[in-house]
Amino acid sequence: MKRTKVIDALKSVEYGKDINVKGWVRSHRSSKAVDFIALNDGSTINSIQIVVDPSVMDEEQLKSITTGACIGVDGIVVESQGTGQTVEIQCKNIVIYGLCPSDYPMQKKGQSFEYMRKYAHLRLRTNTFGAVFRIRHNMAIAVHKYFHDHGFFYFNTPLITASDCEGAGEMFQVTTKNLYNLEKDEDGKIKYDDDFFGKMTSLTVSGQLEGELGATALGSIYTFGPTFRAENSNTPRHLAEFWMIEPEVAFLEQEGLMDLEEDFIKYCIRWALDNCKDDLAFLNNMIDKGLIERLEGVLKQDFVRLPYTEGIKILEEAVAKGHKFENPVSWGIDLASEHERFLVEEHFKKPVIMTDYPKEIKAFYMKINEDDKTVQGTDVLFPQIGEIIGGSVREENYDKLVGEIERRQIPMKDMWWYLDTRKYGSCPHAGFGLGFERLILFVTGMQNIRDVIPFPRTPKTAEF
Repeated sequence: MKRTKVIDALKSVEYGKDINVKGWVRSHRSSKAVDFIALNDGSTINSIQIVVDPSVMDEEQLKSITTGACIGVDGIVVESQGTGQTVEIQCKNIVIYGLCPSDYPMQKKGQSFEYMRKYAHLRLRTNTFGAVFRIRHNMAIAVHKYFHDHGFFYFNTPLITASDCEGAGEMFQVTTKNLYNLEKDEDGKIKYDDDFFGKMTSLTVSGQLEGELGATALGSIYTFGPTFRAENSNTPRHLAEFWMIEPEVAFLEQEGLMDLEEDFIKYCIRWALDNCKDDLAFLNNMIDKGLIERLEGVLKQDFVRLPYTEGIKILEEAVAKGHKFENPVSWGIDLASEHERFLVEEHFKKPVIMTDYPKEIKAFYMKINEDDKTVQGTDVLFPQIGEIIGGSVREENYDKLVGEIERRQIPMKDMWWYLDTRKYGSCPHAGFGLGFERLILFVTGMQNIRDVIPFPRTPKTAEF
């Protein structure tokens, strides 16, 4: 008999029809008269109830079907006698594919998320992580659909690069050299002539620079792929390997960029509310009681558009009135998460797009304002997250861009191709970067970024 997915079985109204379902046991309750097995195959947060007459199979075999076991069930669709579901399956036969010993780490009892990270290969089977990763899938679909429907082209940028987009230098090196026998030149520097690419290369921190090249040819592009940061940060908001969404658009100015950022993120949230109702309801009940209300709240309000200088004044006034921040507040600082969240959660009580940051705390490629002090940045700040989008108008003037590169003493010997876009047919353009996992954090209500990616990569952690 052809298998029916649990999500489809639960919608069935063909009572009396034979059916086959397969999956993993969420729970098994026994009594003298009947057994109840909750079966889930990952297609939905909801399990289907299997009603088993003990005469169907050997008693010891039936007892061996414990939480985590994998089974197939042939049965009849019947109207449910209990609450919570409309249908259940009256079991006719059970096939055991894989039993689960009593030391199965994901028992039904509640475990901490920290505990479950040790078993990332098994935590995927739990209700919570099933919900998270179904939502993650839907968010990926929303990203591609939004940009496709708005005339953007999906543009694939390299993961191996000789450039450092951010100028930070915190990158993972890629090499085929023998690390136990590194040949050096007379200045003590490693020689890369015999390396695979003939030069020092690393895993990319961003696809933005190459994305800008695509925008100058195709008009509107977006990248969506893995990026890497060798930053030794053990925080609930940082990963060494994560996914970035980075649109770049020719002829887009600051106001239009902010419109794009707000429209895009609202589209993704609306998609989640429309397409992930059961999973969101579960997470709202089990993880974050205010989740759905917060998501709906974002859709109902226009984002505040706040110049950095005004934001600093608000924070300084809060300090003067007795509010205490761990990090000091003054014009020119790079805002900490606590500052961003104060503006969003306490002062405005809605998302904020912060603009016109001091140029000294932002990247070299951002367009400098006429005051020569600030740049046309457009960062989106969200409740519970802080910065969720980092964007800006890019500097399109060749001389100004080169001047900023030289002033900051950024090594650009391998960046001639990037400067060529300002030399040959330069155009105004803008874009942003959205950390996909931070979006998933907000949409799911989870508190740690390591719990919204299947196999997190963090300092000292590269299991599975």
